[in-house]
Formats: sequence, structure tokens, C-alpha cells
Amino acid sequence: MSNRFKSFVSYQIKHEIDISMKKVVFQLAMFVFLLSCSGKNEESVSIPLVDTTTTATTATTATTATTTTTTTTTTTTTTTTTTTTTTTTTTTVPLREATLLFTGDLLPHSPVVRAAAIEAEGSDREHDFRPLFSNVVDRISSADLAICHLETPLTNDLSRLSGYPRFNAPVSLVDDLIDIGYDACSTSSNHVLDQRLDGAIETAFAFEQAGLGQTGISVTEEDASTPIIYDAADIKVGHISATFSTNGMPIPSEAPWLIFDLEIDPLINIANKTRAAGADFIVLSLHWGVEYQSAPTKEQRSLAESLLRNENIDLIVGHHAHVIQPVGMVDNEYVIYGVGNFLSNQSASCCAVGAQDGVIVEVELVESHDGVHAERVLVTPTRVARYEGYQILDVGNSLVENPDSNELISSWERTLERLNAESLGAFSPIPTATFSNEP
Repeated sequence: MSNRFKSFVSYQIKHEIDISMKKVVFQLAMFVFLLSCSGKNEESVSIPLVDTTTTATTATTATTATTTTTTTTTTTTTTTTTTTTTTTTTTTVPLREATLLFTGDLLPHSPVVRAAAIEAEGSDREHDFRPLFSNVVDRISSADLAICHLETPLTNDLSRLSGYPRFNAPVSLVDDLIDIGYDACSTSSNHVLDQRLDGAIETAFAFEQAGLGQTGISVTEEDASTPIIYDAADIKVGHISATFSTNGMPIPSEAPWLIFDLEIDPLINIANKTRAAGADFIVLSLHWGVEYQSAPTKEQRSLAESLLRNENIDLIVGHHAHVIQPVGMVDNEYVIYGVGNFLSNQSASCCAVGAQDGVIVEVELVESHDGVHAERVLVTPTRVARYEGYQILDVGNSLVENPDSNELISSWERTLERLNAESLGAFSPIPTATFSNEP
């Protein structure tokens, strides 16, 4: 090989090595630059690096020169972790509350009906009972569910009106009860058959026509097995009514389902149906006890214990005694043994001391995690002012105007003493007004 050709080959090899080294230096510089940039924008960067190794093989024969280039790729990855925080907003539905209101016996004796006729004079009405309730109408109408107890039949035939002992009151009373603020009435009583089956049917029809709820008279067998449920501020309140007696009048054979008596099993059966139909709270109105006796009988207590221990009966409200009886409790559930007379002609001269006394009972319902229950009982003592056109007085309010009235003071004290006879402590009924005759 000539010296000139050897020089040429040596030069060529040296030249290619220089070029390869420059490429390596350049790519290393680029890698450093891009790597510094990757820290700023947190993107993955892949940089090919060419590590060029030049192998020169010089053949011992004259004309062969081989150069081999090997490329190595290095990948650098930057991982960005993103944390996502999810906020869950829980909307709490307010617990439901409602006020139920109950009043005592409505007994439209003949003098009471005459008083309503006098109030209607000068109008196109034959009777107007509304003025007799003027002192208590605001409290009644403010309740979420107000339930009265009508103890007598009703009739459209004014020639057939009658008082004690076989009552028959004007049907217009139902319309007046609606205007006063009642939502429903219990109608099962010892006077329900005073006008026999026809009278009971006419009474039920009068309620239906007026649009006022009633529990106690079942015209058909289907009615007897159909739960009665009212709405009280979105709380579903079931209502059942039963009586101990029909004053010796036989239950019609053609309508054996007409009323519930105080037999336990049928009452529990209809309570179970009422709960299954969606009732949150179930009230049992019972016509029971002994007339003019303020202490509950053994039979009342035994029946209250048997019924309130059933999970589908939540409250008992009693009628019939015509005097105030106490508020008691069975397994933390209230039994209001007797609410006295709300409107009647009875007085101490015919019947018993306290026969003119009554009470408006307000039961406050609250919802908790385990259902709806009675939180407390509020009481407003009342009295029938026979000398003032049979107006129903709010005794507490009347005492504000007449603080020296012995009649009102005695009525107030007697009513509260009888209501609190069970000594319930923190669960005792709470008067809606306060009064003291002490100087």
C-alpha cells in the first residue's frame, strides 16, 4: 500500500471519529437542556442519545475499511400525580312535627239547640252553633288536626229534633263544626242508635256530604274494614272510634259491622290494617268509663294497658264520663282517660260537680329515628257558660278578665287537679295559661 493511500485512510477514519464525537457532545447538551425544561412543564420527555462508537477495522489486504456505529436510546419519564377531592353534600330532611287537638262530648241538649236557634235569628239559617264556640275557635282552628266527639245522631228533618234521652240534632251542626275549624269527629257512642239504624246512616251521610271526616259509624262492611287516615302537617294519623254500649239498643242484624265495641282483638286488627295502610301515628277514641266518676275504672286501666302495649296503637282519648278524668301513661304512651263535656246542658244540679268543665287537649307529635311519638300534652280548661247562651269559655282567658270569679277559679283548679291525678312528673299535662289566686 502506498504511503499516500495509508495517509488517506488514516485521515478518513480520524475524520469520522471527530464527527461522531461532536454528535455525542451535541446530543448530551440537548438532553441537559430538555431535562431542565421538563421540570417546569411536568411533561414526559424522551430523548434519544446516540452513543457513537467507531470501530475501525483495517484489513491486512489492501482495500477494506469497515466502520460500525451503535446507537443506544435512553428514555427519561417524569410522572405527575393529580389528587382529586370529591365533596359530598348531604341534605337533611327536617323531622316532621304536628299538633293534634281533641275536645270533649258534644251533647246538643234541647236548650243548647234553642241557643243556636236564637243565634241564627235574623239570618237565613235555622240554627247557628258557631257563636257558642267563639271563645275557643282560634285554638281549634290553629291545630294541624282537630277532632271533636259528637255523641248524638243528626237529622235534616227539623220536626224530628229531640234531646235527652233519645237525641236528634240538626244536621247543620256539621257545617258549623267545619267553620269552627274541626277536621273530623269520632261518632261512636252510647247514643249512636238513638234513632236506630236509619238515624246512624243519616248521620254518616251528613258528614260525607259536608266533607267532614268521621270515625265510628260504618255504613257498609267495606267501611268497617277500611282504615281512616288523616293528614296532619305531612304526618299520617290513623283514627279509630269505639263504644262500650248502645244504651240497650241492639246492633242491627243487617249491619253487624256498624260500630266497634271495646273488644280487644277487632280493635287491634283494624289498628294493624291502619298501620299497614301508611299511618305514622294511630289514635283510638274510646267511649268508656262510668258517668260522673273522675277516677278511671279498673276496666279502663286494664283496657288501656292491653291496647297501648300493641305497637300499632299510640294514643287513647276517652269520652263519656261527662267529667274530667286524668292523663295517664302506659309504656311511655299517653292515655287521656276523659276530657269531660265540651258543650252540653249538664250541670251540678242534674249530674255532678264539674259537669260543665271540659278541656281542649293538644298532643304535640314529633318524629325521631324510630318513628312518630307524642312529645307532650297541652291542656286548656274550658267551661260551658249556661247563663251566657251556652258559650264555651276558655277558663284561663276568662280569669284574666274576671280574676275574682269563684266559679271560674273552682273550675280551673278542679280541672287541673283531675288531669294531674296520675302524677306523671315531667310528662304531666302542661296548661296553656297560668293563673294563681294567691295574693
